Amino acid sequence: MGRLDSKIAIVTGGAQGQGAAITRAYVAEGARVVIADVADEPGELLAKELGDNALFVHHDVSSPESWTALVEETGERFGPVSVLANNAGILRFNEIVNQPVEEFELLWRVNTLGCFLGIKTVAPVMIEQGGGSIINASSIEGLAGMPVVAGYTSTKFAIRGLTKAAALELGPKGIRVNSVHPGMIDTGMTRSMGADDAAMEWGGSKVALKRVGVPEDIAPLYVYLASDESGYMTGAELAIDGGATATHAFGG
Repeated sequence: MGRLDSKIAIVTGGAQGQGAAITRAYVAEGARVVIADVADEPGELLAKELGDNALFVHHDVSSPESWTALVEETGERFGPVSVLANNAGILRFNEIVNQPVEEFELLWRVNTLGCFLGIKTVAPVMIEQGGGSIINASSIEGLAGMPVVAGYTSTKFAIRGLTKAAALELGPKGIRVNSVHPGMIDTGMTRSMGADDAAMEWGGSKVALKRVGVPEDIAPLYVYLASDESGYMTGAELAIDGGATATHAFGG
């Protein structure tokens, strides 16, 4: 308890799944958290559950205007943001030759542009306060390729590179920027894309720990990266995947 006392955090995509687990963990460790999401009902319910230290704000990560309003509202309610968890993201399955341009663009706008805009908008506030921590959600698909998710994979590789460039630019100003690379996680988003129990069992069989992850497996890493305990860590890429990246595929 108390590892995030005095921290003021924004968690994008914070209403459900992995984002909700991060939000709960942040509040439990003493942070005040703005839950930023397009999912109004679950966001409001989560904020009500967590009490005075949580606030839900409807937020479109692909909109510069929405980011400006979000950071301003965070400041008015809790104070200047010191932690940004760029967690919002979407997934689509499609072969390259069949993927509509519009779908690829949507993936890019939510996943990659959303991270960029978050960094761009919070950095001036963090600089004024003397520093902060930005945590970008990539994926193990940001470390290696996977068929049928080329669009998604390209956005996650881009987030990995954006993280490193931002770490170099913002490090002298006291801002740490790191990327988290989860493996297969059992969330509503994954399930909505057709990953049923059989798919989860298959996914679990492919990793060293013989199970897929759950959101509560990921949240503690976000707590560590938000806390002062990780004060000498920036530009890092941290896989949390049950061992998925511990091996090679012999050509696929």
